[in-house]
Amino acid sequence: MNDSAHRYGGMTRLLHWAMALLIVWQFLKLGDRISDGEHWIGQTLVPWHISIGAVLLVLIVLRLLWALGQRQQRPQHVGPTALLVKAGHGLLYASMLLMPITGILLMLGNGYGLKVFGMQLAAKTGVETGWMISLGSLHSPLAWLFVALVLGHITAALFHHFVKKDDTLKRMAG
Repeated sequence: MNDSAHRYGGMTRLLHWAMALLIVWQFLKLGDRISDGEHWIGQTLVPWHISIGAVLLVLIVLRLLWALGQRQQRPQHVGPTALLVKAGHGLLYASMLLMPITGILLMLGNGYGLKVFGMQLAAKTGVETGWMISLGSLHSPLAWLFVALVLGHITAALFHHFVKKDDTLKRMAG
């Protein structure tokens, strides 16, 4: 269950892959921009965007707490690219945390309220709150940055697996 110096434990892997699946689902929202969402993805999966985002917010907080508790026994990144790896992971974690926060700020700032899985967590007010809208407006640019970071993360994992032929991907794959 716990991480070790050679591989990530079951909880870390569960959180990683569950979040990866939900994040891919969230990225489908970008397809909503095609034909104003008038297609299967836009009509079936995109309506869950806010609810899945709320789940991801809970999961990233749990993941951060778990990672902090495991940091002494986790596999360490060494070598000339260690700083780059740490920065990349830091940006991924920051994006995973900021995406749902800015989404919530955008919803509340525009007075839309917040409904998650059919439960109204914050009532619609119809009142705009400028600072929330300003911070929430970072949601879309952050999404594009996050897509780039995730693609970079996947590319790096595949590079390690197929080119360097080391155990980097195996440590998280199980």
